[in-house]
Amino acid sequence: MGQRACLLAALVMGACGPAMAGDGDALRGAQAYESRCVGCHSVSTDRVGPRHAGVFGRRAGSVPGFAYSDALAASQIVWDEQALERWLSNPEALVPGQRMGYSVSNPKVRADLIAYLFTLKAEK
Repeated sequence: MGQRACLLAALVMGACGPAMAGDGDALRGAQAYESRCVGCHSVSTDRVGPRHAGVFGRRAGSVPGFAYSDALAASQIVWDEQALERWLSNPEALVPGQRMGYSVSNPKVRADLIAYLFTLKAEK
């Protein structure tokens, strides 16, 4: 079963539990991820940007083998809802010197993306 189909099945069956404390919708977030993020990111492999599986609770700049900017690697940020909201709205404001040149200006789209990212558990 494909990644999108698995996510849909999990969300329909409630396997992921509540999406987030915020107002995000993980299904819309998955669609936004496909249209906005996959040019640089993947769920399970590093690309131009690091993989997103297990991003919640992970320290920024800590995926083994990924070449982060010195600024992000030294940031001591732990990815949670608030940190991702700030990051997606303006990465450079949160971590001056980082390398992500993309932001999400629409707060609803940010909330949806964050809800989706919350569903991406680390691979074992």
